[in-house]
Amino acid sequence: MAKGKKKNNDEEKPKRITKKVLKQEVIDLMLANPDNNYNYKQISNKLGVSDEPTRRMVNEILYELAQEERIEELQRGKFRAVMQSPLVVGIIEMNPDGSADVTTDDNKEIFIPDFRLNHALHGDRVEVSVYRHRRRGLLDGEVVRVIERAKRNFVGTISIIRNHAFVIPDNKLMPYDIFIPRVDTREVRNGQKVIVQITDWPAREKTPNGKIVEVLGDPGVHEVEMHAILAEFELPYRFPEELDRLAEKISDKITEADYRERRDFRGVPTFTIDPFDAKDFDDALSVQYLPNGNIEIGVHIADVTHYVQPNTPIDNEAIERGTSVYLVDRCVPMLPERLSNYICSLRPNEEKLCFSAVFEMNENAEVLSQWFGRTVILSKRRFSYEEAQAIIETGKGDMSEQILLLHKLAQKLRAERFKKGAIAFERVEVKFNLDDKGRPLGVYFKENKESNQLIEEFMLLANRKVAKLIGTRKDGKHVLPFVYRIHDKPNEEKINAFRSFITRFGYSISGTTDRQVSKSLNQLMEKVKGRPEQNLIETLALRSMAKARYSTENIGHYGLAFRYYTHFTSPIRRYPDMMVHRLLAHYLNNGKPKDKEQIEQLCKHSTDMEIKATEAERASIKYKQVEFMQDKIGDTFKGVISGVTNFGLFIELTANQCEGLVAIRDLDDDYYRFDEEGYALVGQRNGRRFTLGDEVEVEIWRTNLAKKQLDFKLVGMIGRSDKPLAGKPGKSEPNSKKSTKPKVKSSRKGQQKTRNKQKSRRR
Repeated sequence: MAKGKKKNNDEEKPKRITKKVLKQEVIDLMLANPDNNYNYKQISNKLGVSDEPTRRMVNEILYELAQEERIEELQRGKFRAVMQSPLVVGIIEMNPDGSADVTTDDNKEIFIPDFRLNHALHGDRVEVSVYRHRRRGLLDGEVVRVIERAKRNFVGTISIIRNHAFVIPDNKLMPYDIFIPRVDTREVRNGQKVIVQITDWPAREKTPNGKIVEVLGDPGVHEVEMHAILAEFELPYRFPEELDRLAEKISDKITEADYRERRDFRGVPTFTIDPFDAKDFDDALSVQYLPNGNIEIGVHIADVTHYVQPNTPIDNEAIERGTSVYLVDRCVPMLPERLSNYICSLRPNEEKLCFSAVFEMNENAEVLSQWFGRTVILSKRRFSYEEAQAIIETGKGDMSEQILLLHKLAQKLRAERFKKGAIAFERVEVKFNLDDKGRPLGVYFKENKESNQLIEEFMLLANRKVAKLIGTRKDGKHVLPFVYRIHDKPNEEKINAFRSFITRFGYSISGTTDRQVSKSLNQLMEKVKGRPEQNLIETLALRSMAKARYSTENIGHYGLAFRYYTHFTSPIRRYPDMMVHRLLAHYLNNGKPKDKEQIEQLCKHSTDMEIKATEAERASIKYKQVEFMQDKIGDTFKGVISGVTNFGLFIELTANQCEGLVAIRDLDDDYYRFDEEGYALVGQRNGRRFTLGDEVEVEIWRTNLAKKQLDFKLVGMIGRSDKPLAGKPGKSEPNSKKSTKPKVKSSRKGQQKTRNKQKSRRR
């Protein structure tokens, strides 16, 4: 609290206090005494404020809070806290400007100003008191309590000052430095990357206290940076040695009992198709004609649960990890390498144990009968996607007869799926050519071709049929508890906003039913192929969709247009698939229903870990993109405006999909305001307009590897006669004079709309 009293008759000046801190103290006092009313003098006395300037500040704060509808003026100069609505619970999502949004459990969004966060951080589960701003029809709130911290460990750069230090977090959504009271300089050097753990956060302190958990090393070193990314998302980057030792003891021998208990597919033509650099092969396909003229397709999946038993250390570690993590240069596996790359991996010319889905189909790709159970296989050939694609295109090569037959059936399955309303979201993946030290030599794009579709369609078929088999079984009146991969319908407001946005490019989405909308979306995706706005429109279309997740409550999969869907086909790298294998085996043996609540908890944890893994993968790509552009400062590139915010324009380069920022302060030809409805920055004098999807030319200005940021200067607009708009580099240097340009105009609603959310929507 502010204290204005002299101590021991010393001539000590009153202690100064900022308005922000004082405002929070006034709020705290009034919320703690909701039945009392106060004037500014009474509040000043209770807070120990005696100097006249600060007392006047208290009076100003009271009227500000009344205008914000946080308190009410009962009579002239007398105020009382506004009665709060019931508390709600949700997850905090930080915005780049320091404010936040809370998404509640019932999917409402509540805006939280930075001064009402009360030490809540990105991803925390919080309890919120809600206030309605009637003039804007929007919800504001205040964090009352942090229920559960999303994370306590952060990665950052250490700045040592004598025997204490501050760690500046790498994470843009962590707006506070972390104070380290004591530092042993024999263990860590100034400027190194470290993992720091928050230990406590005193109520009146602006920054939390922490301790160093691990020293990662010097910034800019490839291995250090990859470990830093994994640590930032609280993902492991090494396997405990004791688990590797346990894995070494697992026998790879197939016993006579195994052969007797399994269906034998060793004599059926079988192969795998995977990325050229893959080491873990989850799935294989077999195909043969039956005597009746029909076709038997076997979808054979590594039988991981034969080797990994429940409640063992290896299984517990797999639960904790939830998924393998794929960064630009490595796979961090869910299982020890002996299992993932050797025993379970369906390597060619090695007998392997599988859990299989076997389908009898006709030439029209219709399933006539199906069988699920444990098998033993012998893969004859390991294909890369490129090798399989060459066979599809030329009709020549090893096992060409089998591959061409499966390709024909896969395309029919695919056509039928889209006919029923599946949506064709097929984003191009960014990949890097790296040297032996991990430095990026080049960027290339991985496309979804027919060989990818061949594997995808039969994996989708197996996943769908397994889910339907169990999803339609009942124990009495109840459906058996199971793991589903679900995808909800898109939010109507988001899809309408997307409809409105694409009209500026001359596109539209028609229809009202799910099937009509999905058909129209597919037509749109086809139209934008090869266009400058393709990546932007595909990205925004994805963001208008709900997130796919794991659940015991089956609501179907909207994006795939499946009533029943699960994940059965990748147990080496996804724990939900291991759960599905165990449940399927249990129910096929007429086992009793499993504990639904326990399954649901594992589903939620698996979803959370999948999101973390996806965010880590994106962070590693972003890091390599910035590193790739470091030697290109001063070069110009064509790009597309991929984001418009109240602080600048995000530009995605057409050649390599690297994204950078043109800061609004560097658009020095005019004063620009943010048009939140039009996704644009508009010049107040000349009316020049920068909007999503505009083609531009930019110069690479600066690269910041530590923050994974690219800064661009705008050279000009493509297709317009605008004069060059290059900013002046000196303007944003730390020691330069502060710009007198007015701040960009934006509303709180605009801040909400321009949040930098990265959503995981993997199938």
